Amino acid sequence: MSKALEYCSVQKEGRVTTVTIERAEVMNALHRPAHEELTRVFDAFSADGDAWVAVVTGAGERAFCAGSDLKYMAETGDGHIPEKGFAGLTNRLDLAKPVIAKVNGVAVGGGFEAVLACDLVVAADHARFGFPEPKVGLAAVGGGGLHRLARQIPLKQAMHLLLTGRIFLAEEAMTLGLVNQVVAPENLTAATNNLIASILSGAPLAVRATKQAAMDGLTLSLAEAMATRHPAIDVMAASADATEGPLAFAEKRPPAWSGT
Repeated sequence: MSKALEYCSVQKEGRVTTVTIERAEVMNALHRPAHEELTRVFDAFSADGDAWVAVVTGAGERAFCAGSDLKYMAETGDGHIPEKGFAGLTNRLDLAKPVIAKVNGVAVGGGFEAVLACDLVVAADHARFGFPEPKVGLAAVGGGGLHRLARQIPLKQAMHLLLTGRIFLAEEAMTLGLVNQVVAPENLTAATNNLIASILSGAPLAVRATKQAAMDGLTLSLAEAMATRHPAIDVMAASADATEGPLAFAEKRPPAWSGT
C-alpha cells in the first residue's frame, strides 16, 4: 500500500496480519475514508502470499466497531460503502483465507455485519452485538447483515433480533452460535492467538480449500455441493504441501508447510 494509513493500523507477525480500526474517539465507527482504507488493507492481505490468517479488531477497550459514523453521514450526506462492503469485508465473498474477528467491545450495525462476515469470532465478555438500525429509520442491508444473520441462526431468533433491534451480550451470542469463544478482556489476545496457532497447524492451501468448498456449498444441495469441483481443492491437491503432510506423518515429525 502506497498511501499512509490514518483510520486503521496493520501489524504483520509471521503469517498473521492484524488489522485494527483506529477511530476509538467515535467507538471505531466507520465513514467513507475509513471504508476505502480498510478495502485497500484487505486487498493487500488477499494478495500477500506470506499472509495466511487475518485478525480484525478495534482500538481501545470500548468498541470493536459501532457501525456507520452517523454524525459524519448527517453532516456530509455521504453514506457510501465501497464495492467490497462495510470495513472492506462484508462483500468480499471470494476471500479464501480465514479471517478472525477479535471483538473487544461493542459490535453493532455495520460492526456486527463485519463480525458476521468473519469466519471465526472470539469476544470479550463485555462485548455487545445487535442491529439497532430500525430504531434510526434504517435496515441492516448495506453489508448483508440481516441476510447473514437469518442464515447463521434459527430464523425466529434472527427475526426477533432484527425486528426489535435488541442489543445482546457475548454470552448470548455464543449460545446462538455467532461466537466461538467468550473470554475475560485480559484473555482476549491469548485466546485469539491460540485459535490462530490451531489454524496455522494445518496446511494453508488445505485451510483455504476447506473454506472455499464449505462456503460455496451453502448455496447448493448436498448432492450438488459434493459434485462441484472447487478451484482451491485442485490447487491444494497439486501442492507440495499435499506431499509434505503424509510424508511428515509417516516420518513422525511436524510438517513444514510452505504454502505451495
